[in-house]
Amino acid sequence: MINPHGHDLDARARRLLRTLIAQYLVDGEPVGSRTLSRSSGLDVSPATIRNIMADLEDAGLVASPHTSAGRVPTPRGLRLFVDSLIELQPLPHAEMARLQRELPPGPTTTRDLLGNVSTLLSAMTHFAGVVTVPRQVDFPLLHIDFVPLPDARVLVILVFTDNQVQNRIVQLAKPLHSGELEQAANYLNSQFAGLRVDDIRMHLLAELRETGSELNRLLASTVELATASFAPQAGGSDVLVSGQTNLMAYSELSDLPRLRELFEAFQQKNELLQLMEVCAKAPGVRLFIGEESGFTALDGCSVVTASYGAQGRVLGAVGVIGPTRMAYERVIPVVQATAGLLSDALNRAATTL
Repeated sequence: MINPHGHDLDARARRLLRTLIAQYLVDGEPVGSRTLSRSSGLDVSPATIRNIMADLEDAGLVASPHTSAGRVPTPRGLRLFVDSLIELQPLPHAEMARLQRELPPGPTTTRDLLGNVSTLLSAMTHFAGVVTVPRQVDFPLLHIDFVPLPDARVLVILVFTDNQVQNRIVQLAKPLHSGELEQAANYLNSQFAGLRVDDIRMHLLAELRETGSELNRLLASTVELATASFAPQAGGSDVLVSGQTNLMAYSELSDLPRLRELFEAFQQKNELLQLMEVCAKAPGVRLFIGEESGFTALDGCSVVTASYGAQGRVLGAVGVIGPTRMAYERVIPVVQATAGLLSDALNRAATTL
């Protein structure tokens, strides 16, 4: 009996399994013993091949669909293939050059950059490209401005280092004149530019506890404005999806109820965002095959992701979603290289400010 994790596979069994999966990934059809005998290069009888295939099926690594004489790999077989039967190579120079060429070279907002990455991943793999968008407050503050509004309200304009602008309206107990707003903005920009909102909030609270602090002395009338400007707000990460319709081209995903469930997951995003956030917390490439993702809508799919970040801080994950029948040895390097290039672009943007 073959160990279902593949530990007991001898050289012949491993070679036959690798040959079967490679052939299946190309055409999506069950692979018969005669094809294996021809393609594997092993000098063994058809009966021996059939016996090895029976053992692989007993181990849950291959399966016989319907009454077909051939076999297809199971998700467990594909997992073994990815983990130990293929050798991943760096992305070919031509494809790396394409990634570098098609990523925006100049200044852009992070969201625009991530949208481009999602589209590019979809175009490179012909699957659905997915990218998580980090919370805006995960980026350092570049500048803050205040604009007075009627009824003791103030428009707070927060400009972040990724070129995104966030507007907040703060309601104050009493109106502030333009001189007080300018003084508050100058102080906050001089003290807190380059810090993230969560860090600014902690610094503000610490200063407010010190009765003789500069903040209390200079901004006695605008403490309310300063603290309200950096108060926590609802809303968190998002996920961008491109190329969903590519998945309609794959017969194994063409079942209408399955497609409907999958597209609803793309539209609602909740489960997909949860999965991508889990992936972002782990370094390197993450791969989920079929049921491994834990989400029913993705049972017939494989998800390949890699985390990205800037200045030593993880910001999210990029990836692709496609059928379990994908060319893993090509897709994994594409996702890995894209995550690296995205991190490089974000680091360059941070250092030029």
